[in-house]
Amino acid sequence: MTDNPQRLKNQVALVTGASSGIGAAVALALAAAGAAVAVNYIGHPEGADAIVRAIELAGGRAFAVRADVSSEDAVHAMFAEVIERYGTVHILVANSGIQQDARFLDMTLAQWQRVLDVNLTGQFLCAQAAAREFVRRGMQPEVSRAAGKIICMSSVHEVIPWAGHVNYAASKGGVMLLMKSLAQELAPHKIRVNSIGPGAIATPINLTARDTPEEVADLLRLIPYGRVGEPEDIGKVAAWLASDEADYITGTTIFADGGMLLYPGFESGG
Repeated sequence: MTDNPQRLKNQVALVTGASSGIGAAVALALAAAGAAVAVNYIGHPEGADAIVRAIELAGGRAFAVRADVSSEDAVHAMFAEVIERYGTVHILVANSGIQQDARFLDMTLAQWQRVLDVNLTGQFLCAQAAAREFVRRGMQPEVSRAAGKIICMSSVHEVIPWAGHVNYAASKGGVMLLMKSLAQELAPHKIRVNSIGPGAIATPINLTARDTPEEVADLLRLIPYGRVGEPEDIGKVAAWLASDEADYITGTTIFADGGMLLYPGFESGG
């Protein structure tokens, strides 16, 4: 990885679910690498506005755009707004995701469906809208070696089962094969599709996992590297994966998990 702080110069990125946590860190990292960033949110405009202000104060370009990624009409309207503002899109980071946890015997159809709608269908809708724009625009070799880059936000739970979270784990398993199938189908158009699989990251969605010292200790026993990840760890991976430095990488998941997947007992203990 080279030290090129402007590796995404003249590119436009759309990051979904970017008002906090991993999405916010990704938006900041892409902007720091030179991209103009559309900061998507649904329920926290103040968070999205704060990210936009931070990018602008650092000399970058950004704006906030509201959309529910599980709605086809909303996704189309979001892409139309970004294209009207910046002319096109070069990078999609499909980060929006939710958890609605329940034991399987108690899980409602609504809990199952909402997680699948956001975590999987939302990625399908955003990836399709992005790919259609990439194909319409075609190559811009002066900007990037790829016609477009799609980064799906997955999880270690695309491969690790998670009792009590079957809807979330199923959605991330679906993201894995969605990403791989899209990478295969879109490669002839010079569109790269990859995923990032975070492990335990210190985000609002994971705060309950760190309520007590005992729970933190239990979590750290699953992470050989000995620390919980920070959102910035994922932002750095996204900025690199979206750049030409990763031009020969498509159809794979980059796991940023401190070695969690190396832990042989996680499946039975998780």
